[in-house]
Amino acid sequence: MKANRGAKIVLHWLERSRAQRIMWLMEELNLEYTVQTFKRQPNGTAPPELKQIHPLGKSPLVSVTPPEATEPMVLAESGPILEYFLDHFGGADTSLIPARYTPGKEGKLGGETASWMRYRYFMHYAEGSLMSPIQVQLIMNAIKNAPVPFFLKPITGLVPGKVSKEFLDQELRTHFTFLETQLASAPDGGPFLCGAHLTAADIQMSIPVIAALNVGMIARAEYPRLDGYSERLQAQGAYRRAVEKIEALEGRPFVAI
Repeated sequence: MKANRGAKIVLHWLERSRAQRIMWLMEELNLEYTVQTFKRQPNGTAPPELKQIHPLGKSPLVSVTPPEATEPMVLAESGPILEYFLDHFGGADTSLIPARYTPGKEGKLGGETASWMRYRYFMHYAEGSLMSPIQVQLIMNAIKNAPVPFFLKPITGLVPGKVSKEFLDQELRTHFTFLETQLASAPDGGPFLCGAHLTAADIQMSIPVIAALNVGMIARAEYPRLDGYSERLQAQGAYRRAVEKIEALEGRPFVAI
């Protein structure tokens, strides 16, 4: 049987969205899937058609139709999608999830491996803590660089600058310093966040890390491990295959956001 276990999978792809992680995971798992594309509206928001698939109208969204089912299940939010796919399509020996327990401590409180504890943490940290200040900074950058009459430029430059100086700069520095130390102390010497092997937590973390580097939030010289980690993620074969498919769909170079 195919890796899909007989399921039909449709990725509802919104341009310039975080759905790239889902495509990357499906490439890692060798799944067969189709892509339904959606264009953003002139103001940058998602089109209303996505609300016909899920009430929030956000991306990523995936429809999974199990064998013999007549209606698809609609999965939303990156973390739950990644975890659901790993539960059903990952297989027992997948390296994308670290071993949960130390031998002899199976099922015991505190018996989890350091790699698995990191895996569980970073699967939620990426969107729960890290992405929020990065998203705000991206918005501030957009306001600062927006085309406006010259007499309004001092205003559109002042507000984002003050927000960054008073809050975002220190907040982002705290996160990036934390990640630099996490990479330095990764189990088995890394080079990934949870140890020697790529995990789904790295896939989840890829969007905020790569996006922050691409727009200059992360100073490569100041955070060399984060810089190397970003390059390592982008060099993964399944990542490259996903990017190539995205670029073919959108007709332009892929940029993580």
